[in-house]
Amino acid sequence: MTPKRPYLLRALYDWIVDNQLTPHLVVDATIVGTKVPQQFVKDGQITLNISPSAVVGLQLLDDAIRFNARFSGQPMEVIVPMTAALALFARENGAGAMFEAEPQLDKMPVDETPEESSGGTGQSEEKTKSKRPNLKVIK
Repeated sequence: MTPKRPYLLRALYDWIVDNQLTPHLVVDATIVGTKVPQQFVKDGQITLNISPSAVVGLQLLDDAIRFNARFSGQPMEVIVPMTAALALFARENGAGAMFEAEPQLDKMPVDETPEESSGGTGQSEEKTKSKRPNLKVIK
């Protein structure tokens, strides 16, 4: 079967926007292939406002989320592999969902940017487990 995350994410996004709320995407920035503004990554995660007024060209694809946005006035193409999407919620009331962890994730060290990665992480299993996502409920 195909993964359910892309379908759930698209449905939640539509539901949040249809209710005139602001969708925020929580991203695991340590997943290989993730392209986000590294200066805003904290503890390996970043929360992105993906409302229609905040991004241009949003694509919620089966394998990735892609869009263009400005960060501190600088334009950037953002790419979030679907496995790096940890949660989608409405900023105003926290309604949304967290997604189940994917079993075999390729991760980078938190302090390494995607451009510095050579593909293989070389991380031990123990080190990867210690950098689990740390999500908080925002009300």
